[in-house]
Amino acid sequence: MGVQENGSGDLGLSSVPLGSKNKYRRMDSELTDYGDDDDDLEVVPYKQTQQERSSSTRKYVFACAVFASLNNVLLGYDVGVMSGAIIFIQEDLKITEFQEEILVGILSVISLLGSLGGGRASDALGRKWTMGIAAIVFQLGALIMTLAPTFQVLMIGRLLAGVGIGFGVMIAPVYIAEISPTISRGSFTSFPEIFINLGILLGYVSNYAFSGFSAHINWRIMLAVGILPSVFIAFALCIIPESPRWLVMQNRIDEARSVLLKTIDVEAEVEERLSEILKAAGIGTEAGETQEEKAVWRELLSPSPSLRRMLITGFGIQCFQQITGIDATVYYSPEILQTAGIEEKSRLLGATVAVGVTKTAFILVAIMLIDKVGRKPLLYVSTIGMTVCLCGLAISLSVFKGTSLGIALAILSICGNVAFFSIGIGPVCWVITSEIFPLRLRAQASALGAVGNRVCSGVVAMSFLSVSRAISMAGTFFIFTVISAVSVGFVYKLVPETKGKSLEQIELLFQKDRNWNEEEVEMSDTQQLVQQKNESVAI
Repeated sequence: MGVQENGSGDLGLSSVPLGSKNKYRRMDSELTDYGDDDDDLEVVPYKQTQQERSSSTRKYVFACAVFASLNNVLLGYDVGVMSGAIIFIQEDLKITEFQEEILVGILSVISLLGSLGGGRASDALGRKWTMGIAAIVFQLGALIMTLAPTFQVLMIGRLLAGVGIGFGVMIAPVYIAEISPTISRGSFTSFPEIFINLGILLGYVSNYAFSGFSAHINWRIMLAVGILPSVFIAFALCIIPESPRWLVMQNRIDEARSVLLKTIDVEAEVEERLSEILKAAGIGTEAGETQEEKAVWRELLSPSPSLRRMLITGFGIQCFQQITGIDATVYYSPEILQTAGIEEKSRLLGATVAVGVTKTAFILVAIMLIDKVGRKPLLYVSTIGMTVCLCGLAISLSVFKGTSLGIALAILSICGNVAFFSIGIGPVCWVITSEIFPLRLRAQASALGAVGNRVCSGVVAMSFLSVSRAISMAGTFFIFTVISAVSVGFVYKLVPETKGKSLEQIELLFQKDRNWNEEEVEMSDTQQLVQQKNESVAI
């Protein structure tokens, strides 16, 4: 095959006979797979067919991402509904402040067991059926909580719900990342965070809607509503396919190819992507056949330098997502606003609905931007904005406490904090964690990151009221402000830009020491792509 240079100095492919398919056409080229002049009449039908296939593929992957994210509604709903239900549980069951902290925070702590178990279950049973187990366990826990006559029985239900949430929260981003095409993976992998926010909003609305009932009944109705999404999850399991990457790990290559044909709109890319996955899984290569496999957890506990960098990035971003205090803001927003000066319960719950609407609205902004501007710019905007808002909330609870200005500033700061969280570190955290790890380690390494996330969430939720009583609520938010400022430096030094790269290409970013300079990373990837193109043209 020949290669000619065009007037601008770019390598053109005009002299290359185009066979049935050519993967390396320029985006603005008018060439099609039909290279002969006699076939010009076939160009329009071909383009129409390709457009129809692309549209069908996008809809299919969209549906898979939506169904896989339904478990996250359960987590979000629990977080939102408990912020209001706890007021009435305290009144009905006469629990202490310490029991209140335990009840709220234990779900996050116990969900780490679900996350650890979810990693192993998803490798053994598959990503899809692990989501089913998560829904069943949560549904059982929610039912026990709804009928609980005492604090002890309520805690049993809470523990089961925590295990179910732990399963669901770690597996959804992994599944979506593995099934999504590269160009839109960031948007689709952010869907779980959308559904968490939707669940939080539904929880707030449920609090407000049922608060008029008696204290013995209203919180039970609030918790019972959380069972409903499980019905849709059961339906979803009959629709969505298994992850193609998990199928490859089980040596079910034909099934994996069939799924890829449904999720990649250019048929020529299917075999290329399947080849990358086979190589990443160590299947079909001499090294993969002869190399003695290391136990996954042994490898995670004794990592290579590249894996260590991945773990620091993944585990670190998960922890920073929580230790900046988002769960304190969401779980205890009524108490925070009460400290600011709002007394009436209906106004407190109404204000929390505004927080939920803000949190849900801004996650949609992140979805639209994450594959256009990249992960790191959103993380910068998010962490810097959260730092400013947390500082403003601390000031409103100290300098302007009890005044109209203080109440307004507190509401504005809380809404601003959840908005900046939703536009960046909220969804991007899960996207990054699901992208950076090697295929054979991805589920359990992601589970390890989810454990860090849930432990930090639990520590914040279980200690917030006690710490606030010791150093004041304003002092607690000043601490969150400092931690949020530190997270800006963490993003700058240790988080790479992964936009536009396949999961297998992202793994290469960690193979040697590099500065996470976007231009440097992009140049390296461009050089790799040019080299691959030249090798293909030379064949």
